[in-house]
Amino acid sequence: MTDWYLIIGLGNPGKEYAETRHNVGFRVLDELARRHGLSFGKTERKAMSASGMIHGRKVVLTKPQTYMNLSGEAVRSLVDFYKVELPRILVVSDDLDIPLGTIRLRQSGGAGGQNGIKSVIQHLGTQDFNRLRFGIGRPPGKMAPRDYVLSVFKGDDAILAAQVVDRASDAVETWLKDGIDLAMTRHNGNIDEPKPTAKEPVKPRVED
Repeated sequence: MTDWYLIIGLGNPGKEYAETRHNVGFRVLDELARRHGLSFGKTERKAMSASGMIHGRKVVLTKPQTYMNLSGEAVRSLVDFYKVELPRILVVSDDLDIPLGTIRLRQSGGAGGQNGIKSVIQHLGTQDFNRLRFGIGRPPGKMAPRDYVLSVFKGDDAILAAQVVDRASDAVETWLKDGIDLAMTRHNGNIDEPKPTAKEPVKPRVED
């Protein structure tokens, strides 16, 4: 095995999908690339990738170009090519069952109806990989879920989504630096909730 970390953002290729709810995984990776001066300049293994260093870690950021429901094809190929161990994989995706404004990291779990995650599970042959779920909320009224995830954020939702992209990017950086447990403790939840801070050590009392 190597010391590469593989961060996968799920979404659909093409400009027409760029701002849709289904493509928040791509947006988080774009923000990480921007922060650390990386560029998605190459296409490999059915994905667009950017590689480099983030907080001292060798990282491949990758956006599968297979469309959402076939994402696992690219992920499997990249995992095999870079010989990445499961604990060093993180998949970022949208989630209908989590309200907009909330992110949740997990170390394993089912697909929860997310077809991209379902494909990754199928091709990796396991549910035991880290994932960051970016809440997009349920569709309003009788709107079909498929139409909802392929619609764009508007108004206040667009502003909130941009804030969550920043929070999710922070969470990925924490995962790289400090591991999944601290990332979950520090970032899981709504972005309006205060982040936990390290407690000050208790100083011994000096008697007069």
